[in-house]
Amino acid sequence: VTLADGTRLDRQTEVITYISRNLEPYRGVHIFLRALPAILAGRPQAHVVIVGGDGPGYGPAPPAGGWKTHFLAPIKAAAPGADWSRVHFSPPLPYADHIALLRVSRVHAYLTYPVVLSWSLLEAMSLECAIVASDTPPVRDALADGETSLLVDFFDPAGLAQRICDLAAAPAQAARLGANAREWARANVDLARICLPRQLAWVDALR
Repeated sequence: VTLADGTRLDRQTEVITYISRNLEPYRGVHIFLRALPAILAGRPQAHVVIVGGDGPGYGPAPPAGGWKTHFLAPIKAAAPGADWSRVHFSPPLPYADHIALLRVSRVHAYLTYPVVLSWSLLEAMSLECAIVASDTPPVRDALADGETSLLVDFFDPAGLAQRICDLAAAPAQAARLGANAREWARANVDLARICLPRQLAWVDALR
């Protein structure tokens, strides 16, 4: 994977990912950004890739400059010693690049308020990503702590950073969680075998 700034990432690179259609509070971007200084300190070789647009998403319109700028400026000012060159922001990616990025992700972070679950989470699960996610109702529909992911209180940036760092340092645990996440996705949300037949049966029942 080659990022817009020229950084090349592969499976030998420690990559931590956060992906959302828009970087907004509903998807916990403020919590993830607040966790960044501790992640950078705890994983000194890691590259953090944050993908998302600057639109309003599910919540209110962002302030001038977008939510990223609004939240990140005071965080960077409070952590001048952090190696911010290892933090890479990207607008939403073409689908093939999105999948390629998830394939090289060492740990994938997913946060959300109690709102609709992101399709990108289910794709991360199907690609065997090791996931650290918020312990919120829509996430608990798909992930279980210690079985298919590590869950953390949504409003705990320190806890989020610690779980990400711990999982990045535990490849065997990461592989187990990723494999279990893929099996859950195959058993419950596979399009051809599960979702499409159920939707067609629902439509047929309405006739």
